[in-house]
Amino acid sequence: MTNSPIKQAPHLPASTAAPTEHQLRSPKSSRGLRKLHSAHQLSSNYAALNTTSLISQQRQQQQQRNTSASHTAQPPQIPPLPILSSHHRTRSNSDAVVPNIASNASTSRKMTAARKSPASQDPREELEGLVRQGPQGDLQAKLARLRYLVLCEGLLADGDGMSQSRIYVWLILLNAPAMPTDSYLDLIRRGASPAYSKIRNDTFRTLATNPLFKRRVSEASLIRLLNAIAWKLHDAKIERLGDSTKVNAANELGSPELQHASTVVKHAQGPPTTTATDGSEAGGTEPGIYVQGMNVLCAPFLYAARSEAEAFVAFHLFVTRECPGYVRGAMDGVHKGLALVDKCLAIIDPKLSAYLQSKHMKAELYAFASVLTMCACTPPLPEVLQIWDFLFAYGPHLNILCICAQLVIMRETLLTSPSPTKLLRAFPPLQAKLIIEFAASNLRKIPADVYEELVHHAE
Repeated sequence: MTNSPIKQAPHLPASTAAPTEHQLRSPKSSRGLRKLHSAHQLSSNYAALNTTSLISQQRQQQQQRNTSASHTAQPPQIPPLPILSSHHRTRSNSDAVVPNIASNASTSRKMTAARKSPASQDPREELEGLVRQGPQGDLQAKLARLRYLVLCEGLLADGDGMSQSRIYVWLILLNAPAMPTDSYLDLIRRGASPAYSKIRNDTFRTLATNPLFKRRVSEASLIRLLNAIAWKLHDAKIERLGDSTKVNAANELGSPELQHASTVVKHAQGPPTTTATDGSEAGGTEPGIYVQGMNVLCAPFLYAARSEAEAFVAFHLFVTRECPGYVRGAMDGVHKGLALVDKCLAIIDPKLSAYLQSKHMKAELYAFASVLTMCACTPPLPEVLQIWDFLFAYGPHLNILCICAQLVIMRETLLTSPSPTKLLRAFPPLQAKLIIEFAASNLRKIPADVYEELVHHAE
């Protein structure tokens, strides 16, 4: 039993038969008819009401009764999560510790059953309350609790994967600041970005076979968001190049005071080695403004968000804070991730890894899209969103272990196949809960030095 106001709110009886004459004459029935008539008058004049609704009043009365009952039975305290390692980094979610949910599955079920008392709160209602009302008290403890609830309970969503709170949970875990919608509109008004032609070449085939995505997200919306991201990254790139030009000019002139002396100094430096007009071909460590695959990486944000502005904020923070190495021209973060797939698979399942290596099947041949898009390239989309809930809660670097988990799930099929190449051309449909369970349980097998590589490989 829970304290859910929806479950405990009084319900109107079903009208199965016409009331008898005796029932109509009883005082109780008359009072009931007067109440229904009064409620009908109130609902017809709802615009003129200045007081709370009847449902709100009933809910408040029910909450008062639950409060008085809660003095006799207090819910047990949740034990603290085990700490596997600590990293002194500024990112908000990659340092989170993943609880070992696989080894303690039976214990967790017993604790969950023990917590379900009439005075305890439903975990999903608690999660929704944290999102709507914010943390009360210790911020770090509430943030850890939010991550734990996302992992163990999941977000309430319909069959299409739509959840009213998902985008807000992502924004909280990304530590996203508030951004005026006009900032996004200003980027839209600037028109086509330097990467516009490349964006148009990719957007029409973004999740083209997924009817859920096509029904909710239009190609025009995807073009606008990617074009705005390209402008944002372009401006940041120009600012970095301008700062480096000023520093070089100051060093050549021998005095920092002379760096603003003349505009001739800037032209004397010559053109930059990498152009800001074509981000996908920028080389080395220079960030680009658009690389192929960003359209698929952007798709879940637009699908989960309730507006383009929300999706823009989340996607921009994701590619600039969490995985900037994935959107550089050379995609060095993606290639590091592919090497880590091979390394982690050899640790988790040496036999499967050796078999794939004997067939010359390295991760760069079958896992490139899964690493780049955080598994968003593999259907179904609702399962992708559940995996992303896990990644936002405990760090996108765990996507490498999610890819290894998919291989382990296919283990018997791969080991008995004389040609695993055909099987790995396209991963089978995602099973989010099973993948997350495998990834969380195999995390303890990863040595500390390899885990450090996981955490930092996308930077």
